[in-house]
Amino acid sequence: MTTTLLTGITDLVTNDPTQAATGAEDAFLGRLRDAAVVVDGARVAWVGPADRAPAADTRVDLGGRTVIPGFVDSHSHLVFAGDRAEEFDARMAGRAYEAGGIRTTVAATRAATDEQLTANVARLVAEMHRQGTTTVEIKSGYGLTTRDEARSLAVAAQFTPETTFLGAHVVPSGTTPEAYVEEVTGPMLAAAAPYARWIDVFCEEGAFDVDQARTVLAAGAAVGLRGRLHANQLTYGGGVLLAAELGLAAVDHCTFLSDADVDALADSGTVATLLPGVEFSTRQPYPDARRLLDAGVRVALASDCNPGSCYTSSMPLCVALAVREMGMTPAEALHAATAGGAAALLRDDVGVIAPGRSADLVVLDAPSYLHLAYRPGVPLVAGVWAAGRPLVGAPHTGR
Repeated sequence: MTTTLLTGITDLVTNDPTQAATGAEDAFLGRLRDAAVVVDGARVAWVGPADRAPAADTRVDLGGRTVIPGFVDSHSHLVFAGDRAEEFDARMAGRAYEAGGIRTTVAATRAATDEQLTANVARLVAEMHRQGTTTVEIKSGYGLTTRDEARSLAVAAQFTPETTFLGAHVVPSGTTPEAYVEEVTGPMLAAAAPYARWIDVFCEEGAFDVDQARTVLAAGAAVGLRGRLHANQLTYGGGVLLAAELGLAAVDHCTFLSDADVDALADSGTVATLLPGVEFSTRQPYPDARRLLDAGVRVALASDCNPGSCYTSSMPLCVALAVREMGMTPAEALHAATAGGAAALLRDDVGVIAPGRSADLVVLDAPSYLHLAYRPGVPLVAGVWAAGRPLVGAPHTGR
């Protein structure tokens, strides 16, 4: 198998605390200057100072650029059809976002063919790749029938192993919450489970209450699906406490938190996934990441790419918003968007650049990772490798 030496790296963020570094922030990020990486097939084989790099079959000179781990986007809703730009326009004119808007996308998604849904996911995943995302979680949730939820997950599974059954997104028209929960936990779950790794519930006013969420999560666990949860996005509620009680991998949004919520997250180890693109797109208050971090809560950042409340696929934008609006340092935001996302997906092979891990690497056309937040909106991603395979950019290689 061919080995490749990546050299000419001015700033390397590994997220590996064993890497030699000076200062607390550099140690936190496993940051190296004037570094090199050797890739062997799909895996990282060696990391260290450029002047100590071993020989390799092929050499790539990155010309003084920065290398970071691929972004791990642990929350997205990419299987959909239609457009809600008019809803966004109305919201920017002063109308508050409400969960009912989801039903607009449900109608369009049900009417779309499998080929149309697949093409739209392919477009969005390619868009994510161009912005440095190498691992993405994709939810269902815009079908809300047994057939449409199963086919949504079958589409998603073509693009990622991190697929999430979100049949409990909202209660569709023409049924009651009680009857719909029975469907979600019965025939819908049976049809969806073969294509899913995770199960999720929108535990929120206007969607599903704590007892209903508990029922859905328990049914998923019984067939081997790991749990995650949408909670506390629109108001204070019991969703975060439920996630902590059940020891879920992650609870997402976390916009409105009580002291008890924060304490429970810190004690449980459940990752708080923050989605700043939502607040940017809805004008809600931003989550207080500083409060969570200071309490010892593990934090992830994700895009929540969806056609209604947050139609961005840009993890660099999420990093910049987290720094500007949520009290995170650039180092904390980058770590949350890489290693934090990996933790939210219970993955230890991504989000870090270290021997034996997946060779998921992003090259930034910048002298340091700080430019992600320092230069918001600028297309800094110059190259992307996922499992050692180039997705974006074609740096010069030489023997």
